[in-house]
This record gives sequence, structure tokens and C-alpha cells, in this order.
Amino acid sequence: MRGLVRQLGPALRLMLVATVLLGVVYPAVVWGISRMPGLSGPAEGSVSASGSASLIGIDPVPADPGADPWFHLRPSASAPASATAGLGPADPSTSGGSNLATTADKLAQAVAQRRSAIAGREGVSPAAVPDDAVTASASGLDPDISPAYAALQVPRVARVTGLAPAQVEALVADATHGRALGVFGEPTVDTSELNAALAATRPGLR
Repeated sequence: MRGLVRQLGPALRLMLVATVLLGVVYPAVVWGISRMPGLSGPAEGSVSASGSASLIGIDPVPADPGADPWFHLRPSASAPASATAGLGPADPSTSGGSNLATTADKLAQAVAQRRSAIAGREGVSPAAVPDDAVTASASGLDPDISPAYAALQVPRVARVTGLAPAQVEALVADATHGRALGVFGEPTVDTSELNAALAATRPGLR
């Protein structure tokens, strides 16, 4: 018993120190840095000048869904209940996944709904819809999509905006980022950058 007490003392002191450093000091320092001039805006998120394309990973909502000029994100668990199985603008005040297992019937139904909705929006067969278009990220606020999903949306965006497909493809290429350090992960397309560039190229998009 005396040995147990001797071990508990240092363990409790270490837990207290770690709690103060990692639970109080570190978050306070990070928060303080985010308040510095020039950083407070990006830290809180911002919206592009057009007011339509979000720079914090929110799926844009076209004024006329039948003439949709935007590149869309992955689905989100924080999308409103009125959205089709998570397709639609996420709630930036919260984040997280659905926590559904890969074997869950509810997840399979949501994926099937998303695949059908995206195929209809892009005018392709459901088999042509990439996997990342129908599966949510862990945060539900990830603005990155695969080059395949971006390429799927190019014809629609070009048709609605009146831009040449080559122009839209060039915008996609500019918003494409390679693997981290050249080896980690997969290439991604930042839809926030892409939609902001699209809005700058075609002012007045809604």
C-alpha cells in the first residue's frame, strides 16, 4: 500500500501539470496568437467578396439550383435536415462525422441518395460519381475534394457560367494541391479557392 501511495503522488502531480499546460496554457497561447493583427480574420473564417463562395468550406447554395455555377464539397453531417443526405451547406459552428459504421444501413442509404442526387446534378451515370463525393470527411467542414470530383463538375460549371471548359479546367488546376511533402496523402482541390477564383472570373454569380 505504501508503494502504491508513493506512485500515486508523482502520477497526480504529472496529471495536474499536464492539465494546466495542455488544457489551459496551450489553448490560451493559441487563442492569443489568433488575436494578433492580420490573423484574427483568417482565424475566424471569412467569406469571399462575392458573398456566395465560402472560404471556410461551406457548400455554396446557388440562387437557382437549375443553373448551378458552383463547385460543391463533400457531404457533411452538420448539413441541415432539409438537405439531401448531407449534401448542402454545413454548419461552421460545429463539426464532426456521423459516426456511422461502414456496415450501417443508414450510411448505405445516405450514400445511395447522394450518388443519385449528384449524378442527376452533373448529368452522369451514378457509377461515374467518385467515392469522396458521397462520403463525408471526419470534420464535415473539409473544403478539399478529389481531382476526379472536380473534373466531374467542370462541364456543368462551364455550361452555366459560359466559360470555356479549358478555362474552368485551368481554375481547377490552380486550386489543386499535391501530396504533402510529395509523398503523404493524395492530390486535392480546394473548393474554397476554386469558387473564389470562379467568382472573380465571373462576377455576379449567384
